[in-house]
Amino acid sequence: MHARRVHVDPRLLRHVQDSTGLGPAEATRLVQDVLAFHDETVEGWVRRRHAELRLLGARNDDIFARLREELRTTVVAAPDLSERQLRRIIYG
Repeated sequence: MHARRVHVDPRLLRHVQDSTGLGPAEATRLVQDVLAFHDETVEGWVRRRHAELRLLGARNDDIFARLREELRTTVVAAPDLSERQLRRIIYG
C-alpha cells in the first residue's frame, strides 16, 4: 500500500464529524486513512484477491464469478482517466 494524499469530499467529512463527534482534524485523518487503505487499482485488487482464493483451494471458474460479485461492493481506486475520457462521460 502506498501513501498518497487523497481528496476528501467535504460532505463526507461533515458526515463523519456529525456521526462520530470527532473534530475536523481527527475526522480528516480517519477518512484519509480509510481511503488510503482502499487505494488499490481494480487490476491490483483482482490479482491479489485471485491469489488469495487460489491459496484457499478455489477453482478459477468459481473464483471469477466470486470476483465479479465481490467487486460490485468493493472500494477500489478510480482509474486514471484522460480529459478526453472525462469529456466522453459527460457529452457522450
